[in-house]
Amino acid sequence: MATSNKNEIVKTGRRKCSIAVAKVVSGKGRIFVNGKTLKGYFGNRPSLEMLIFKPLVLTDNQDKLDIRVKTLGGGVSAQADAIKHAISRALLAMNEEYKPILKQEGLLTRDARVKERKKYGRKRARKRFQFSKR
Repeated sequence: MATSNKNEIVKTGRRKCSIAVAKVVSGKGRIFVNGKTLKGYFGNRPSLEMLIFKPLVLTDNQDKLDIRVKTLGGGVSAQADAIKHAISRALLAMNEEYKPILKQEGLLTRDARVKERKKYGRKRARKRFQFSKR
């Protein structure tokens, strides 16, 4: 995406059907998701919180940046992955030296696994209807 004149970096992250747009500015380490705090949006899910903070911890930026995220689509877990991807891309745009660290952890790669479509003559993508001999 683009950089605005307020020294703010805007990047997009994706996972399954979820899309997250992260705006990163220098600050005190606060993260807001859809206008709520991180705990307010994800509730009592520390695993998702750790997932989102992973790129910030690896690059030692957890107390230096404020992040505002707009996310939509999918479930909370996929949204957390999309936020992680967006933050990683924004950190890379800020400083090119973070690339080896983020790439080694696989944070710059979009996880392309999506739900397989339902096929005709099946209950779901692969499950068959029950066979009855008699």
